[in-house]
Amino acid sequence: MNLIKEVKKAIKGNSSSFEKLILAHKLMMYRVSRTILSRDEDCADAIQEAIMKAFLNIHTIREPRYFKTWLIRILLNECHQLHRKRKNLIPIEGLGEPVSKDYGYEKVEIEQLLDVLPLEDKQILKLFYIEDLSVHDLALILDIPENTVKTKLRRAREKMQKSLAQDKEVMTWINGKSN
Repeated sequence: MNLIKEVKKAIKGNSSSFEKLILAHKLMMYRVSRTILSRDEDCADAIQEAIMKAFLNIHTIREPRYFKTWLIRILLNECHQLHRKRKNLIPIEGLGEPVSKDYGYEKVEIEQLLDVLPLEDKQILKLFYIEDLSVHDLALILDIPENTVKTKLRRAREKMQKSLAQDKEVMTWINGKSN
């Protein structure tokens, strides 16, 4: 499927072409939404809203080759909006369960490592390393210069390293106290 050709058809009002484009990008949309939202239901809501907004505004795309970037930007905006609405809600399942940090595991999943970072840092690292988006694509999506993207990536990596170093210090202290 020639995506640029399908985008041009969709811009002209061909809903079948728009549907093909969405199907071609559905996995990417889910992965991007998971960089911000933790629940599948929230991801589905954000994706649904993004698809509706994209469908209603597809005629605004100036350059068909940037469809993916345009779609990701819409999706990220929807995810952030949903995240802001939900961040003050406490899920019923979470009530009564104590939250603790377990330092006993040597191998921690990437998600758990990233959870120590602020949302913006977590998001940019996931998009770059997990979703394999280029610095150029991130610059277009976030509407910032490429050098700013590089700086944000470097700073997020540094924060991750500091967090890991602090965890190691805590473990060393705990192990020292138990001897």
